[in-house]
Amino acid sequence: MMDPLSIGIVGASTLAGLGLATFAGLRGWTNWIDYKRLELATRGGDPDLPPAGGRIEIADLRERVRKLEAIAEGIDL
Repeated sequence: MMDPLSIGIVGASTLAGLGLATFAGLRGWTNWIDYKRLELATRGGDPDLPPAGGRIEIADLRERVRKLEAIAEGIDL
């Protein structure tokens, strides 16, 4: 059987290790959040323009409309 001093040392070591792991995790989380904030703040380009994916989607829609108008007019593409 273990004596009370050994149980106390193991418990304190476990608690200290858990505390250090928690501190490291929270520190990493905070740094990651700061990084993401900086990434959002320093976004390049014109803020009035949609992101590149949105521009591509708009271009696709314009192309579809152009084709539908051509079909409606009877022009074969």
